[in-house]
Amino acid sequence: MQALGLGRGCTLLHHACRCRRTAASPSPPAPRPHNAPRLKTRITAVRASAAQPAQMERKHGEEPVRVVKLRAVEATPESFAPFGQVIAASPDGDEFGPHDAQLDLSRGIPRFYIMRLQDRPLEFSNITHHASVTQCLGSIGGHDWYLGVAKPSILDGPAEQSGQEGWKPLQSSAGHYYLPPDPAEVCVFRVSGPKFLKLNKGTWHAGPLFKADAVDFYNLELGNTNVVDHTTHRFKEHDGITFVVED
Repeated sequence: MQALGLGRGCTLLHHACRCRRTAASPSPPAPRPHNAPRLKTRITAVRASAAQPAQMERKHGEEPVRVVKLRAVEATPESFAPFGQVIAASPDGDEFGPHDAQLDLSRGIPRFYIMRLQDRPLEFSNITHHASVTQCLGSIGGHDWYLGVAKPSILDGPAEQSGQEGWKPLQSSAGHYYLPPDPAEVCVFRVSGPKFLKLNKGTWHAGPLFKADAVDFYNLELGNTNVVDHTTHRFKEHDGITFVVED
């Protein structure tokens, strides 16, 4: 398991889900002393000129990563609708209907298992999607947990384009094409009590995250999902940002 308009909320379709985000600004550089010896300055300038390509490369690699803080929103059937479903308990004997998890497990052998996760603090810089299966996640015991999400961005082919200007389709190692997730559209949901989330195919997700030391989760996907259908976007590497959850 396992895109940035800073200073504005992201509104999910017609639902009242807003993710507040702020970014920590890097500290200004310390003022340069005015009394440095001229000889030392000239030597430094000569060395800098001789090693200019290497220094420019290091400077680019050492650019500060922006920290974006997201306020967690409670997951409800309405707020989570753009990403999947929130499934709560229903009376015994209820017939199958739209309130039940609408699953697609047709592309492989389903795998339903318990996974134990440890040390998953409320922060993330990677996000993942699965293109071939819906996925269900829930904590055993009803412990509170969190999930970062962004809407699916899978394309029918390389010629199809959407999203921000200049974005080009990428091909996953799984074979399909997609657009990178928009950092400005990333939101975080809190899942409280005895309920689980069903993720639509292609929904970007980061987590589960939690405040406890360890939590067990039941997970429904395909037997080979984590081997052949695991597409990951790295925000720190591609966008220079990392997310921190506030709650």
